[in-house]
Amino acid sequence: MLISPSIDAAIAGVLGLLVGSFLNVVIHRLPKMLERQWAAECADLQGVAAKEEERFDLVRPRSRCPHCGHAIRWYENIPVVSYVALRGKCSSCAAPIGLRYPVVELATGALFAWCAAKYGITPKAAVWAGFAAMLLALALIDWDTTLLPDDMTLPLVWAGLIAAALGWSGLRLPEALWGAVAGYMSLWTIYQAFKLLTGKEGMGYGDFKLFAALGAWFGWEALIPIILIASVVGAVVGLAMKAMAGLREGKYVPFGPFLAAGGLAAMVFGHAAILSAIGL
Repeated sequence: MLISPSIDAAIAGVLGLLVGSFLNVVIHRLPKMLERQWAAECADLQGVAAKEEERFDLVRPRSRCPHCGHAIRWYENIPVVSYVALRGKCSSCAAPIGLRYPVVELATGALFAWCAAKYGITPKAAVWAGFAAMLLALALIDWDTTLLPDDMTLPLVWAGLIAAALGWSGLRLPEALWGAVAGYMSLWTIYQAFKLLTGKEGMGYGDFKLFAALGAWFGWEALIPIILIASVVGAVVGLAMKAMAGLREGKYVPFGPFLAAGGLAAMVFGHAAILSAIGL
């Protein structure tokens, strides 16, 4: 349903701000939830009783200031507005609140608004907005932890295939299926060749799954511009971090954020336009 591009975008943008607030929770908590799960599984394999811990998931406990433990009140958690009203500081201890929180909210709001402006309030807009939100969360989780959780990458693959089957992504199902196959196998092949030649692992399996998801959403032809964008931007960022001595231990930069950036660029500009812009 297309009411008016501006009204559709405004509605979707507000929804995106709310979703962005939730993404901040996912980005912070999901890796910690996985660590707890892995620790419990290791303890079970060793026959050791798992340590009793407070419930910790995407809902409980309530968000708190990491510095003083102040429980965040509902009116301190309004996307962007609360950050501005609090001047970027905890209301209890005045510790700074990371700028990432409002940036993620604004980015999600902008992506949702773009989808609604292009497709109206339709299932197609909804699935692409969901795709964008997942990519944003995966990019930041990988940047923070070098993890691309199966709990997110695999549903993104399936969502791409289902969206194609329902006619919501703009691809036919065979195109989405072979896109997923091409995405996974291309990076898997590069990984195996690099490991054979150097004895080192150049990337993780999460990268294969994320690239498979991008193939499911865009088809195999889009994988070329996506991987070009990811490689170029990743190289530039890596060199800049090296020059500023900002590389983490092991001197590596996670590749997932740049794959996600390539996916978002393909969504906004279209893979054909990207190829044309780089002269291919």
